[in-house]
Amino acid sequence: MQSYALTVDKFLDHAAKWSGDREIVTAEAGRSVRRIGYAALRTRSNLLSGALAALGLSFGDRVGTLAWNTQHHLEMYYAAMGAGLVCHTLNPRLTAAHLAAMINEAEDRVLAVACNLTPLLADLAPLCPGLEHVILMDGDGLAPDNLGLKARVWPQEALLDAYGAPVAWGGFDEETPAGLCYTSGTTGKPKGVLYTHRSNYLHTLRALQADSIALTGSDALLVAVPMFHANGWGLPFAAPATGAKLILPGRHTDGASLAVLMRDEGVTVAAGVQTVWLGVLDHLDAVGGELPDLKRVIIGGSSCPDALIRRMEERLGARVQTSWGMTELSPMGTIAPADAPPSETRASGRPPMGLDLKLTDAEGVTLAEQRGVVGHLKVKGQSVLDRYFKAETDALDQEGYFDTGDLASIDEAGALTICGRSKDLIKSGGEWINPAEIEDIVGRHPAVGLVAVIGRFDAKWGERPVLIVESRQGQAVDGPALLDMLRGEIADWWLPDQIAQVETMPLAATGKIDKNQLRADYVNGKIATEGVDR
Repeated sequence: MQSYALTVDKFLDHAAKWSGDREIVTAEAGRSVRRIGYAALRTRSNLLSGALAALGLSFGDRVGTLAWNTQHHLEMYYAAMGAGLVCHTLNPRLTAAHLAAMINEAEDRVLAVACNLTPLLADLAPLCPGLEHVILMDGDGLAPDNLGLKARVWPQEALLDAYGAPVAWGGFDEETPAGLCYTSGTTGKPKGVLYTHRSNYLHTLRALQADSIALTGSDALLVAVPMFHANGWGLPFAAPATGAKLILPGRHTDGASLAVLMRDEGVTVAAGVQTVWLGVLDHLDAVGGELPDLKRVIIGGSSCPDALIRRMEERLGARVQTSWGMTELSPMGTIAPADAPPSETRASGRPPMGLDLKLTDAEGVTLAEQRGVVGHLKVKGQSVLDRYFKAETDALDQEGYFDTGDLASIDEAGALTICGRSKDLIKSGGEWINPAEIEDIVGRHPAVGLVAVIGRFDAKWGERPVLIVESRQGQAVDGPALLDMLRGEIADWWLPDQIAQVETMPLAATGKIDKNQLRADYVNGKIATEGVDR
């Protein structure tokens, strides 16, 4: 058979040839500001590869991106990867110090930054002495005068005009690194995950399976997942692979902006974390309106309460597909098929072909029974991390499985349910309390928008659970009523003895609740709690 390297540039090549006029739409505050076809985007991306070479970048160098979901960011994805460079996506919501640590560890020589992030850039650049060039994306082609950077600053359009040149894409081994992303850091220090062309390519094929994301060329896909995290769930590869219309919302993912954009662009499939869809639902409830073209909503990032799934399906008239994944998995792990029964939709679905799961005990011994029990979840597959970036040892067990750090169960149909993070477990009086079970029950209350349970120090018991809630649209939440929901559903000694209501729950860029921040805020007295009678 022919030798055919599995490199990601082939996705855009395919789209340019067979779906060249299909649109990529970039929006700002819910309104389209740029439109381009796949063929034209392929041309621009390829010319940008030549411009990066003119800046002195060579095979294997890292190009950092600090940007939102836009056409220019997508062009940089393919310009870097197609030329054998590594696209290092960075989270704009992190501090300059955290970003600098990642940029310096990655040894990025070039940083591509959204123009509206130049204030962050001014703080960041002095901390990154290795940066040689800064490319300003999404702007009008003019560079601000007051950045004061040592690195050479190039507006992306000016760089293309000056040095854009066609280059040959691909032609290298499929195991060549393509992307670098750091974990969200919600449960520990961020660590780098280095994706290869092969892993991204096979991950895309896994995502496109009929029981998975299952995009088609007739779909209009809204990517409300940040492209700076875990390849944007692989959707920047999956959309051109099928020729689907691609809608990129920019930095505005509030409910009002997304609702307008989804209606105007005829979105059929939308992907994002549950906090995004809460915003859309609240907006539609407040002002009215429908999304008549929407067929499916894909949720990931964290477990989604049944009440929210039911509310979404009833209000939007679309099928909800729950999913679970990790940065280390490229990121898809499991997903509920579009035609799955409700019991499976309420779980996190099954693994598509290419990923295997197993449950172990706390010591890593594989459980004899893999169905209907809770165990430590480990995974294995062609798009699963082997070792972290610049780590000296791999992160796998003797059978080649990666420990996700999650507690999970698998039902008789093979559907996975995440039962919590092993690091989040609370040890009270020598026994374990699982916050995820408490969160799942409290999350059903109609006045609760977001909920988290953290452990606090207790002199007698070691740790005790603290229940923290963010109300839905400012509704009052009654602490004793929440405890009444829990009584009879969990052991009495699991009941929280402190409850707090916060105005805004701290979130990581992925939409997950940042429990590290919650714990720090609690310890520092920034969260006011009230004692409750258990």
